[in-house]
Amino acid sequence: MTKHNSMVIRVPATTANMGPGFDCLGMALSLYNEFEFKLSSEATTFKAFGVDGKIINLPKDNLLYQSFVKVYEHIGEEIPQVQITVKVGVPMARGLGSSATAIVGGLLGANYFAKNPLSSQELTNLAIALEGHPDNVIPAFMGNCILSVGSGDNWHFVPIPVNPDIAFVLAIPDFELSTEEARGVLPKNLTYSDSVFNIAHLGLLLRALQTGKAQWLAEALKDKLHQPYRRALIKGYDELEQAVLSHKGYGMVISGAGPTLLALCPQNEADNVAQAMEKTWQGMGVKAKVRSLLIDTKGAGIIDNEQWTVNN
Repeated sequence: MTKHNSMVIRVPATTANMGPGFDCLGMALSLYNEFEFKLSSEATTFKAFGVDGKIINLPKDNLLYQSFVKVYEHIGEEIPQVQITVKVGVPMARGLGSSATAIVGGLLGANYFAKNPLSSQELTNLAIALEGHPDNVIPAFMGNCILSVGSGDNWHFVPIPVNPDIAFVLAIPDFELSTEEARGVLPKNLTYSDSVFNIAHLGLLLRALQTGKAQWLAEALKDKLHQPYRRALIKGYDELEQAVLSHKGYGMVISGAGPTLLALCPQNEADNVAQAMEKTWQGMGVKAKVRSLLIDTKGAGIIDNEQWTVNN
């Protein structure tokens, strides 16, 4: 339910790349940021609260507001004053698409108050332009696991079926890693052999996710485009990967740009894999929240804001 001058949008976290799907494959997860927008006769204001109620400072040029403004610039209308409150459930700078949630939330909030002048295609094109690549923003919009193929304003968003027997275990450490730093270690050129390796493994990953075949998943999660260069930025990467494999996990990948690590395993091994990842990082002095998340199938949307508070 929404009011004419007030609304709340919920946007899921996302995990991108999933090994060989660099900048094109992403999946929405059951972890959320929520954005309340209220039209105001006064100056635009921002409030943000973490899941524990802790106040988070947002700069005036934050990505959420930039995205909100982008819609009005695009349609050539005056930007309204708004009071924006954010309930943060997606950790920032952890490789879980927090920036994508801000982009999607801002675009949808502005489109609502402007009386929906932009189509879904126009909104997704704006989101990709703001983010620079589609792997987080598109599953944040649409939900599910999505392969994005295209360029400019011509994109194909392909839903990828995921076998329900596959569990997704995320280890979210207490340290940050910026996307800029993670992209800074990538090479400017690649060999043909590495490119062919990733093409083959992405094709295998799409079938492995659908079938849940263990041998395919174990091979398909390998990558030569980004993970060999980024793993050194994440303390304990090798040790956690070995812990996952030794507890019957199919494999482990970097979630987005990191430092969150994502393990794929059989559903009945999810608890064991989660405990192994947590204990391994604890043994190295790293605190982490480790949890098995579901795939979000709905994507971003307006939610009932009658009982919405920053503490619920």
